[in-house]
Amino acid sequence: MMYSKKACSPNLTNSPTVIVMVGLPARGKTYISKKLTRYLNWIGVPTKVFNVGEYRREAVRHYSSYDFFNPDNQDAMRIRQQCALAALRDVKIYLTEEGGQIAVFDATNTTRDRRDLILNFGSENGFKVFFIESVCEDPNVVATNIMEVKVSCPDYKDCNRTDAVEDFMKRIECYRASYQPLDPDRYDRELSFIKVIDVGRRFLVNRIKDHIQSKIVYYLMNIHVQPRTIYLCRHGESEHNLKGRLGGDSSLSVKGKKFGAALANYVEEQNLKNLRVWTSQMRRTIQTAEALGLPYEQWKALNEIDAGVCEEMTYDEIKERYPEEFALRDQDKYYYRYPTGESYQDLVQRLEPVIMELERQENVLVVCHQAVMRCLLAYFLDISAEEMPYLKCPLHTILKLTPVAYGCKVESIYMNIEAVNTHRDRPDDVKKGPCSLIRRNSVTPLASPEPTKKPRINSIDEHMASTSAVLPLCVASDIPTSLPGQNLKRIPSDLQGILEDQP
Repeated sequence: MMYSKKACSPNLTNSPTVIVMVGLPARGKTYISKKLTRYLNWIGVPTKVFNVGEYRREAVRHYSSYDFFNPDNQDAMRIRQQCALAALRDVKIYLTEEGGQIAVFDATNTTRDRRDLILNFGSENGFKVFFIESVCEDPNVVATNIMEVKVSCPDYKDCNRTDAVEDFMKRIECYRASYQPLDPDRYDRELSFIKVIDVGRRFLVNRIKDHIQSKIVYYLMNIHVQPRTIYLCRHGESEHNLKGRLGGDSSLSVKGKKFGAALANYVEEQNLKNLRVWTSQMRRTIQTAEALGLPYEQWKALNEIDAGVCEEMTYDEIKERYPEEFALRDQDKYYYRYPTGESYQDLVQRLEPVIMELERQENVLVVCHQAVMRCLLAYFLDISAEEMPYLKCPLHTILKLTPVAYGCKVESIYMNIEAVNTHRDRPDDVKKGPCSLIRRNSVTPLASPEPTKKPRINSIDEHMASTSAVLPLCVASDIPTSLPGQNLKRIPSDLQGILEDQP
């Protein structure tokens, strides 16, 4: 049986949604569009941005001046209207034919006529419509946005910065003349929307109608644009790493302890203000953080992916004892769930609160694990679910992430301490095909016999003896011996990792 791409992805919304941006130029609409789209795709909701400015640049190859945006320029108005309609046609195709669930219509949409046009479009096609209006009258914020983003856009590629800023300020005034903000008390009281005021200083939320809209509102209320740096690294090399064993709760090796000391020196050299340090509740991340001599927070959500019955086994042992499970995971590493354990998809859901809190913070160092680091990195770098499980995140390497205008800059710092290579490439001989894997559900037995899951932490006493951490940890007491129900559709993944190991 053949499955379409749409059939293989979870449907997390009752009907497709069109997110409509509203606001004057240089108010951060495209920033919000791109960042929100990255988040929604990361949590598994297929989302795409449709920027009307890009359609306009395709239609008018050579931009002349702000007069193109003058509401009295009838010829230009016709072109802009045609560009908006072309973008809406593509929105319809994406949501009805290409498996999309959310489309972000990124334009000024400053008039009620334009917004009514979009509402009618949504009604005719059965799409929900949700508005995000960005309001900002802080001249410093607007000027910064113009200097960092707008003067370098294609419209001003052959223009000096001073003339570009002057022209763009006049463009803003052209829009201001006809700007009709969303009115929550009268004209727009029945619409679903959020007003983001002064880059998150204040919010106004009106008529949230479903789960996905509430997630969008919650996300927008957590992000900020203040300069900050996020550092991601794995724990130092562990005893299990040396033996090639998955998971478990082993201590650091000799080289792993050296990495902890090197990490402490690096952090001290950075001289970071109010640095927050986060670890998992696993022994190897705690021991790494202890070397810093700084306060740190333990997150259970940052624990390594649970390998279930395969915990503390080597890949060779898994292949010998559970050969079919071994093959299933190779065919679809993102959706595959270890028996009595987790999948990468499960891990993304577990890490969502971590992402929300990271967005709220300033400087943070996260000491975590390979699969966890892949998931976090995929969020910040907009990496697809197919690529995520194959990202190379070597031991004893720090990734420095610096948010920039429409993305994130990444720097890789190798600590010059040798460690084993724990990365496993996707095998070339894996059978490829859409949804080729057998779904495992409540009545399908385990592909390989005799599952016995080991506790990740043997005892509280043993754990406490190895660390000064005082937070209580859960101990597995009743280990399940049967496979819990699952009903996952699988999609093939054959993309390679994008980060190379350091020399």
